[in-house]
Amino acid sequence: MGFKCGIVGLPNVGKSTLFNALTETASAEAANYPFCTIEPNTGIVSVPDKRLKLLSELAQSKKIIPAQMQFVDIAGLVSGASKGEGLGNKFLAHIREVDAILHVLRCFEDEDITHVETNIDPLRDAEIIETELMLADIESLDRQMQNLAKKVKANEKDAKTDLVLMEELYSMLSDGKSIRLGNFSEEKYKRIKNFNLLSSKPILYVCNVSEADAASGNNLSNTILEKAIKEKCDAVIISGAIESEIALLHNDEKNEFLKDLNLEESGLARLIRAGFGLLNLITFFTIGPKEARAWTLKDNSTAPEAAGVIHTDFQKGFIKAETISYNDYIKFETEQAAKDAGRVRIEGSEYKVEDGDVFHFRFNV
Repeated sequence: MGFKCGIVGLPNVGKSTLFNALTETASAEAANYPFCTIEPNTGIVSVPDKRLKLLSELAQSKKIIPAQMQFVDIAGLVSGASKGEGLGNKFLAHIREVDAILHVLRCFEDEDITHVETNIDPLRDAEIIETELMLADIESLDRQMQNLAKKVKANEKDAKTDLVLMEELYSMLSDGKSIRLGNFSEEKYKRIKNFNLLSSKPILYVCNVSEADAASGNNLSNTILEKAIKEKCDAVIISGAIESEIALLHNDEKNEFLKDLNLEESGLARLIRAGFGLLNLITFFTIGPKEARAWTLKDNSTAPEAAGVIHTDFQKGFIKAETISYNDYIKFETEQAAKDAGRVRIEGSEYKVEDGDVFHFRFNV
């Protein structure tokens, strides 16, 4: 499973607390001093999906296996990280290894928890992190352009195209604009991904609020929600304190606890789904008496690529996919009933997978 979301932010904003709650462990030390996280902790988290439970009940599956995502707890960055401040470049390197960024911002007041910038201002904090990512990208592009200039002289394929694009990106960054906010063609975007620039990664703002503000947020989190709207990205409100408590409860106790707080679901459930969307992922299912399983796939993928998620041999020997939409499966309640109603489709190698498809793959190895 190769999809990683990196949890980043300034020290003491609640990153490790959030990570602990996500993984329901205490593997990341949550302490009230900067740089308590040095090596990034990694946790695998199940993606909440009510559809899987309903499908498993209809198929009377003995086992349920949800889709999963990987979260990486990255130590707190500080102003000057791109120049080696704090534990600087080491952590910037960790961010390069993730597919998307969950930027945790402190949106609560607490005199007992120090803030590295002395006062609470999530907009300023967001700008600090963003600036460090952009500065690191400028240095990275500078190195890459020097190498490309040599390749251009040697007339290497695509070198000139890449160099012109890098110069465009360098100009953007120098003007204080993140790469992810640029308006690029699909072809340019694919090339940009190869440059592995930090500020090109999709971002989700996570507003960490107090328990009292978990349901509706506060003035601090509102400023971040407005920022997210302007940047055409997403933001979620979550209370690390609440999620830490929920992580220790059994399912029945969790539901009661959430009900008492006027919350329909945990903030983590919303966060995981938002992270799923941030990575442009969809879910397909394989359902049977032995197990009901959710699988993760990039949107706009084909049926053979879906088969390859299960096993590479399935993709290599792909013949056809027997497909039922989730809605049809629920409506007719069994595969046979869906087949009798003509709602089971036989799809070939060009078929683009829809979120919620239920598959049986035909293959020959």
